[in-house]
Amino acid sequence: MMRGWTVGWGALVILSLIAVGGARPAGAESLAPDGGGNGGVAGLSGEVPTGRTQIMMSFAPVVKRTAPAVVNIFTKTVVQERPLAPFLDDPVFRRFFGDGQSLGVPRERVQNSLGSGVIVSADGLIVTNHHVIKGADQITVVLSDRREFEAKVVTDDPRVDLAMLRIAVGVERLPFLQLRDSDEVEVGDLVLAIGNPFGVGQTVTSGIVSAVARTAVGVSDYSFFIQTDAAINPGNSGGPLVTLDGRVVGINAAIYSQSGGSIGIGFAIPANMVRAVLAAVTSGGKPVRPWLGLSGQAVTAELAASLGLVRPAGVLIKSVDPRSPAARSGLKIGDVVISVNGHAVDDPEALSFRAATEPVGSHVTLNVTRRGVERTVEFVLIAPPEDPPRQVTTLSGHNPLAGATVANLSPAYAEEIDFTGPPQGVVIADVAQGSPAGRVGFQPGDVLLRVDDRDIGEVRDLRTALAAGNGQWRIRLRRDDQVIDTTLRW
Repeated sequence: MMRGWTVGWGALVILSLIAVGGARPAGAESLAPDGGGNGGVAGLSGEVPTGRTQIMMSFAPVVKRTAPAVVNIFTKTVVQERPLAPFLDDPVFRRFFGDGQSLGVPRERVQNSLGSGVIVSADGLIVTNHHVIKGADQITVVLSDRREFEAKVVTDDPRVDLAMLRIAVGVERLPFLQLRDSDEVEVGDLVLAIGNPFGVGQTVTSGIVSAVARTAVGVSDYSFFIQTDAAINPGNSGGPLVTLDGRVVGINAAIYSQSGGSIGIGFAIPANMVRAVLAAVTSGGKPVRPWLGLSGQAVTAELAASLGLVRPAGVLIKSVDPRSPAARSGLKIGDVVISVNGHAVDDPEALSFRAATEPVGSHVTLNVTRRGVERTVEFVLIAPPEDPPRQVTTLSGHNPLAGATVANLSPAYAEEIDFTGPPQGVVIADVAQGSPAGRVGFQPGDVLLRVDDRDIGEVRDLRTALAAGNGQWRIRLRRDDQVIDTTLRW
């Protein structure tokens, strides 16, 4: 039995859609449906059905328009594995042969997986999940008309679990889907999930939007999801969640399951996050998320009472980087951010999401409460700065950190290596196998805070402190949320 969050093939993700009816001929225009003044399918566009005729309405018109733009994605990954002798299950033999890694000749094995995707431009640009194509040596895209194309990765963003692929179609114009403003979606809206569950072929399932702004999902660094009860199963990951106007409101990414199958709790990455990544790709660059320069925590009922708030809402600021636009705008520790550009934020994940969906250089407006008084703060979003320069250095010499590659933490470098803590100090970026640093137990991501009596602000401080050691060093470091003190002799 499987319990908890699962993503990928053999795990649980979201997406389903079946090509019902004939495929629409390839064309340059997007596949948004025609129809009445509200742009949707008559009788299924925000109106409560009345009478037998409307009750018997079908999703078929939406499916016929959207299904041709949904693709299947097959990946192949070559992995190395070393065969183990059966007798190594015996603990007596293990005393002599260890874990058996030295036995047998390594051999290659091809690992296959599958997922889904959606075409978002007529020239063959496809959106899917990062975890669908992660580590793949070969990616094959199969269109709804069963044609196959080798795909190249345009960009791969693990922090938001999105990837952009491109297939070469020459002058042909493929059917594609438009993105919808995901902030317009409301709980109760009807949605369709389209994909290739379990490899059975393109499949459509229907449901409603069960919740919006779900943040306690833990699937990506920017946890902010649309929840749906449309049936989603392995192989659906990367496919679209479609509203009844034929536009993509989200990319199916994960499901919660206790058994390995759908139980009606699926999650999609909002289209506004997809749009932010897509904008960077189409402009020829890599996605660069703006830097707020602050961190905070959700306001609980207890905190709300102590802060004089009417109800628990917003994000209490715990730190403000003095280099950041947030600091220059006057934000301080103890302020409570209530909303960003008019959108309520109730936890740090929602705050990060709202910033990440805005382009660098745009103006952002925060509604803030300070000691019970509401105020508005405005500033321009900037890219994470390279301050101080990273100064990547591999340490050597007679000391316990020899073999470790270290660098100055700046907001830009922290973003590049997916570092989620405060972007300050000296971080271990890599540890050479078999080196003194590796044998001691130092790990990538460790932040060195102090050596003997010297605070470590930059790499040069660390090198000076190590050189001054006399065969013994007192080292303080931060690993995740834990501060570790140790004394090492070398």
